[in-house]
Amino acid sequence: MSEAAATRTPVGRPPLVPLLPSLAPLLRSWLPRQRWFAGKGRSITGFSPVSATELLPVTAAGPGAGPGLLHLLVTVHQGASSASDDCYQLLLGVRDALPPHLAPALIGRPAAGPLAGRTVYEGLLDPRLAELVLERLRTPGALGPLRFEKSAHSPAVPGGLAARPLDAEQSNSSLVYGDEYVLKVLRRVQPGPHPDLELPLALARAGCARVPVPVAWYEATAPHPYTLGVLQPYLRGSRDGWQLALEALAAGRSFTAEARALGRVTAEVHTALAAELPTVALDRARAERLAAAMARRLDEAAHAVPGLLPYAPRLRTAFDALAGLGDTGRRWRVQRVHGDLHLGQALYADRDWSVIDFEGEPARPLAERRRPQPPVRDVAGILRSFDYAARTHRPWNPSWAERCRTAYCEGYAQAAGVDPRAEPELLRAYETDKAVYEVVYEARHRPDWLPVPMAAIDRLAAAA
Repeated sequence: MSEAAATRTPVGRPPLVPLLPSLAPLLRSWLPRQRWFAGKGRSITGFSPVSATELLPVTAAGPGAGPGLLHLLVTVHQGASSASDDCYQLLLGVRDALPPHLAPALIGRPAAGPLAGRTVYEGLLDPRLAELVLERLRTPGALGPLRFEKSAHSPAVPGGLAARPLDAEQSNSSLVYGDEYVLKVLRRVQPGPHPDLELPLALARAGCARVPVPVAWYEATAPHPYTLGVLQPYLRGSRDGWQLALEALAAGRSFTAEARALGRVTAEVHTALAAELPTVALDRARAERLAAAMARRLDEAAHAVPGLLPYAPRLRTAFDALAGLGDTGRRWRVQRVHGDLHLGQALYADRDWSVIDFEGEPARPLAERRRPQPPVRDVAGILRSFDYAARTHRPWNPSWAERCRTAYCEGYAQAAGVDPRAEPELLRAYETDKAVYEVVYEARHRPDWLPVPMAAIDRLAAAA
């Protein structure tokens, strides 16, 4: 769809109708440079409006006019079919001119439209506008298609908290308020309940203290329901497991005690999710569907990264073994899981672990991320993460990773009563699937890291 076609869909108030076509040239240049933009490497062919809301009026101009804040949901077209389209959440600040400290936030100056001649920039980098978003969350209610909600069981969020962006940006954006709260702003959004809100709320109902409880959130209600942002307590003084693991490696120190404790925490989270949300059995049909999806991803990955081709026949035996589990007469529990668990998603403070970021793998469709999975999927993610950490050390220390993997599984077994290593077909299939995913990711984004998952591919293929 062309930018001109976007004018046929009115959004926001009448003055905003021609807004998107006038912003299109700026967004076409700016979006691919954002880390959270999923369409890198593909041409942007057009934009369509989904909704537009003035959180702070943007049309005022002239001496003394303050900044405006415009909330946009925009569909970005990147191909001939709608399958390549993604909807993004944008929070655009508008000023007559940017002060020097906001220069890195610049998006551009529209040449036409209602904002012609004014300066448009990334609003979340403006502390004044970021604090306005918190004020909206402190006072629940609706604003156009947006609805702001607050947990009835959480204490009141204080006002006047200074805002700063969190440096560790990945597929979303995060704001820290006064070192007390962190707001995750979801960027690439899809209709339906979002696991990063749904699962922490379920864990809170189950009484699981291993996950920060959402205190407020905001959503879009039209034309589709979208979860847009979640506010949670900020775990001050915490360190993520990836940083701790690298420090242990550099110091030549064991990490097994921390790994064992993380295994116990993972099991506690799985137990609480199974108690609060529905579970199903891994029957023959479900096992075959899981295996077929893994085999399909392997074929696609081998096409994208030819270095996988020599390994593909032996890797596929792991998926064949998974498909064959339905013929054994055994049954495994399938439930909601974290979906993208690794050391960077675990925070360590006061000699204890918390688990964050229940979004799942952001490249996969939301419906797939919400689908029940065997708990061993999360276990495989952590085991792969230990391998990654060990590979960053020179010389490579595979025995360090193996000790951590063993301790983690022991800790999991202590809390769950089931050792993941007692399910070798499931564990190997999910580790293989994860390693294949990593190969494609590294080949596209960090070619220097490609030997890390390829070493796992070699090990897992040899196990055939």
